Amino acid sequence: MNIKLRLTILSFLQFFVWGAWLITIGTYCLNAKGWTFPQFGAIFSTLALSSLFMPAITGIIADKWLNAEKLYAILHILYGAILFYVPRVNDPDTLYYVIFAAMICYMPTISLSNSIAYTILKRDGFDVVKVFPPIRVWGTVGFIAAMWTTNLSGSKANGNQFLIGAITAVALGIYAFTLPKCPPPKSISKGAGIVEQLGLKAFKLLANYKTALFFIFSMMLGAALQLTNMYGDSFLSGFGDNPVYKDSFVVKYSTIILSISQMSETLFILTIPFFLKRFGIKKVMLMSMFAWVFRFGLFAYGNPTAFGTALIILSCIVYGMAFDFFNISGSLFVETTTDSSIRASAQGLFMMMTNGVGAFLGSKISGYVIGRYFVSNEIRDWHGIWLTFSFYALSVAILFAIMFKHEHVPSGREILRAETDVEMTPH
Repeated sequence: MNIKLRLTILSFLQFFVWGAWLITIGTYCLNAKGWTFPQFGAIFSTLALSSLFMPAITGIIADKWLNAEKLYAILHILYGAILFYVPRVNDPDTLYYVIFAAMICYMPTISLSNSIAYTILKRDGFDVVKVFPPIRVWGTVGFIAAMWTTNLSGSKANGNQFLIGAITAVALGIYAFTLPKCPPPKSISKGAGIVEQLGLKAFKLLANYKTALFFIFSMMLGAALQLTNMYGDSFLSGFGDNPVYKDSFVVKYSTIILSISQMSETLFILTIPFFLKRFGIKKVMLMSMFAWVFRFGLFAYGNPTAFGTALIILSCIVYGMAFDFFNISGSLFVETTTDSSIRASAQGLFMMMTNGVGAFLGSKISGYVIGRYFVSNEIRDWHGIWLTFSFYALSVAILFAIMFKHEHVPSGREILRAETDVEMTPH
C-alpha cells in the first residue's frame, strides 16, 4: 500500500477515536446520567490535565527507549481498553479517574502521530511541507466522520459512543504495529538535564513583560477553547425536553450540526496566510477573540426554530475563525519572537498554557459557575450561560487590544510557517 495512503489512514483514525465521544460526552454525563456541572467540569478537565505532562514524558520515552510507532500502538490499545470500561461506570467520581487514564494514553498520541509521519515521509524523500498537510487534513475528516457515526447510530446519549471509539482505537493500535520502523529524531542532547528534557527552559521567557503578557492572554483565551465542545451537544439536545422541539432537526441531529464547526476549520485554514500578511499577528488574534464573542453569543440566541437554527449554524461557521486564527497566530508569535535555541520549548509552553492550564481552568471554573448560578430546580439557563461566556471573551479581547503591543512586519517566513503548522492543531 502507498505510504501516503497508509499515513492518511493513520491520520483519519487518530481523530476518529477522539471525535466519537468528545463532543457528546456532555450529553452523556449531563443529560443521560443527570450529573452536575461541577462533576462534569472535573471529568472534562482531565483532557487538559493530561496535556500538561504526558506529551513530554512520552517524548522522552520515545527518544530513549522505544520506537515511536510501537509506543503509539501500545498507547492506543490501552486507550481503547479503557474506553471499553467507560459504559460500566455509574459514578462521576469514578469516571473522572477512568477518563483521566484514557487521556493519559490518548493525548500524547497526537504529537506522536505527527512524529511518525515526519519520520517516514522524510526518510522516503518526500517534501514534508507539501505532502503532510493533505494527509493531516484527513484527521479533521475523521473527527467529523466519528461525530456523524455517533449521531446517526443513536449513541450520543449512551455508552455506545465510547465503544465506537474503543473498537476503532484497538484497530488503530494493531494497524500502527505494521507501520515502518520510525524512531523519532534525537532532539535531546546526551546528558541533558530533566529541565531541558521536559521543555521547561522556555519558562525564562516569562521574565520578559511582552512575552509574559502573551502567555497570560493565551491562558485566558485557552479557558474558552473547549467550552462549546464541553456543553454544545448537551445544550442542543436539551431542547428535546420541550415537546414542541422534541422531534426537531436540531435535537435529532445536534452532533451533525456541530460538525459544521470542524468543517469550518478546514475552510478558514486556507484563509490564514492572507489574513496574516494583510493584518499581522495581533489583529488576527483579535479577530479570533471577537469570533469567540460571536460563537458564544449566537449560541445564546439559538434554538430549533428556523431563525434560531440559522444562528446556531452561523455560530458553527464562526468557530473555524475563532479556533484556528488564535492557535496559528499565537504559534507564529512564538516562532518569530523567541530564540532558536528554545523555540521548540516555547511552542510547548504555548500549548501548555492554552490546551493545558487554560483549558483546565476553563473546565473546572465553568462547571462550578454554571452549577452555582445557572441551574435552578434542574432547569438550565443556557441563554445566561452562553452570554456569560460571550462577555468573558469580549473582556479578554478588549484587554488584549489595549495591553498587548506588537508591530506588524509582513514576512514571507511567517506565511510559510502558517501554511505548514496550521494542519497540526488538535481539536
